[in-house]
Amino acid sequence: MMMRYEEGWAMDEFGKAQMGDARLTRRLIKLADRLGDAPSASIPGACNGHAETQGAYRLFDQARKDKRALGWEAVLTPHMARTEERMAAHPVVLCLQDTTELDFNGQQIDGLGRLSFDAQRGMYLHPTYAVTPQRLPLGILDNWMWARPLEGSESRRWVEGYERVAERAGHMPDTRLVFVADREADMLELMQCAHALGHPADYLLRAQHNRCLPQGGKLWPATLEAAPLGEIEFTLPARTGQPERLVRQALHVRTLDLPNGQGGTMPVTSLIAREVGAPPGRKAIEWRLLTNRHVATLEAAAELIDWYRCRWEIETLFHVLKNGCRVEALQLGDIKKLELALALYLVVAWRLAHLTRLARVHPDLPAVAVFDPLEWQAAWLAAGKAPPKKPPTVREVVRRIAMLGGFLARKGDGEPGVKTLWQGFEGLRCFVRGLETMRAIHAL
Repeated sequence: MMMRYEEGWAMDEFGKAQMGDARLTRRLIKLADRLGDAPSASIPGACNGHAETQGAYRLFDQARKDKRALGWEAVLTPHMARTEERMAAHPVVLCLQDTTELDFNGQQIDGLGRLSFDAQRGMYLHPTYAVTPQRLPLGILDNWMWARPLEGSESRRWVEGYERVAERAGHMPDTRLVFVADREADMLELMQCAHALGHPADYLLRAQHNRCLPQGGKLWPATLEAAPLGEIEFTLPARTGQPERLVRQALHVRTLDLPNGQGGTMPVTSLIAREVGAPPGRKAIEWRLLTNRHVATLEAAAELIDWYRCRWEIETLFHVLKNGCRVEALQLGDIKKLELALALYLVVAWRLAHLTRLARVHPDLPAVAVFDPLEWQAAWLAAGKAPPKKPPTVREVVRRIAMLGGFLARKGDGEPGVKTLWQGFEGLRCFVRGLETMRAIHAL
């Protein structure tokens, strides 16, 4: 299911927001549209004039107890409903979950708490991010925000996250949901919960604990006793200080029993992907995964590895949120106002990641299905080029916008990343506003 941005992407995602006043909903839509066009700008910089800026701050003021005590859920709920609609169009959806710190150290914001270091002040963000196995982001499915100290255990978020994914699975009989998380989610309680519910959603967790088995021995050595199902190869993208390289892994799979919390046991599939022939001086890449899924073939095991590698998409979301949207520079004075803003920026960050990946997954999709005609035409005009007479594809427009942000588009450069896209939107916004002004003047 594709979004139609010519009707207004912000209207699609926030049009059904229950803000208690239709004027607040309209203000939310307008602000989302402005921030989507200028994700890196400050709120005053993104807004079109003093009146819009004051309206944005009045929107966030609704979080105050002496106003409407509006929670961030009111902002994010309509987008989460749209996310579910997009999910229902796919046979498999990966529900990625992770936690990130937001550091507001040095800012006067009431309600913040300590972070990893006691001297740091900030809060935590823990979304569930829906993506396809082809890595196309579908949206934010769930979210938690908190500051320390917190009543109850922070680790409970992982179990609650699975429970909510499992609940949504009941609404999507034709879509298989897979809960994917890193080492922090390796909790026996989560696996017991999934087992007790009958696995309405699958789970795929990176293992942190080499557990003792009821029948004796340890989990990881017992898994490696199984002969490899075979080997797979994939290209590991470049990371900071590490160039792109080819990785070959042998896959060991074994189904073993773990305690079910009721005096019995439950079957869990353990998969260890161990790199073969790592380059000299480079640490071999080894992943230990746990899942409820039955794995009998190399193809099934390779599919799980592909799904786990999709977990990086939530790191991209955090990267866009912090560095593209610059949310850690927000100065709103109170954590409740900050939460309203973060809910909005989460959707803005998703949209940027979605557009970047959409150009790769569906490169031939007509641009008119995603961009307003003035937007895509401006992408050419801003570069001093005549817009094509035939409507371009999404890939062509995304590349043009990214070129405004520094993407060189040379023969060996591949596809643009999300950073050049958000930088390109900055330049495009100014040019579109100029075109709109000229049209208004000449229409007088």
